[in-house]
Amino acid sequence: MRRLEGQAAIVTGAAQGLGEAIARRLAAEGCAGITVADMNGELAAAVAADIATVAGCPAIATTTDVTDEAAAFDMVRRTRDAFGSVDILVANAGILIAEDIMEFPPARWRKVIDVNLLGYMVCAQAAARAMAERKRGAIVQINSKSGKKGSFRNSAYAASKFGGIGLTQSIALDLAPHGIRVNSVCPGNLLDGTLWQQSLYEQYARNQGLTVEEVRRKYESQVPLGRGCTYEDVCNVVVFLCSHESSYMTGQAINVTGGQEMR
Repeated sequence: MRRLEGQAAIVTGAAQGLGEAIARRLAAEGCAGITVADMNGELAAAVAADIATVAGCPAIATTTDVTDEAAAFDMVRRTRDAFGSVDILVANAGILIAEDIMEFPPARWRKVIDVNLLGYMVCAQAAARAMAERKRGAIVQINSKSGKKGSFRNSAYAASKFGGIGLTQSIALDLAPHGIRVNSVCPGNLLDGTLWQQSLYEQYARNQGLTVEEVRRKYESQVPLGRGCTYEDVCNVVVFLCSHESSYMTGQAINVTGGQEMR
């Protein structure tokens, strides 16, 4: 039995990588409609079209800057117009800029906070207003193990993710009377994912004085279960948190780290 039958979902940052994998998995779990939201509207449209073809799930694309309040509310409005409701928001959009604090330009530090923290708040607010009318909904933020422990030469990202867990816990309290649950997923290192392949190996090799191969070995060696996190590992927990199976859970930040983070 599919676990999200009939629900309408929005996934931000869904034109590629983990967000795309989540959007495809929600469709496979029976959602009645998926909104693929991303800054790259052309790529989002291609993903939405493929979801509709492959999974048989109606899907639309929106060009959405998650830091823009008007764009976030338009994303929600278009979802309601297309599918009749907004039942699930997965706040996945995020960026990572890693630099030593001694050299970190404040403008670049602020950009990470804007996208990862303010963007989450803006999208959650827009979705919550729509969900509250039906007295139900699930909001899932894609956080990180860096939301629970400081991260070497990665202060902006860690600060944004620590803040994200505080936001999750706080709005879970605000929204509980409206029947809306809010939780976070904290993945470990997605070593074969798009973000690592396109950016992080190079950033970490440069700022840690290592080769790309040494970076991979370093991060694998830190995981008790001995491998990197996969998209499937994360999607399994996202589906659980969106489903009725987690109906008594809110304000939680769930680790998916192979034992690397246990707090």
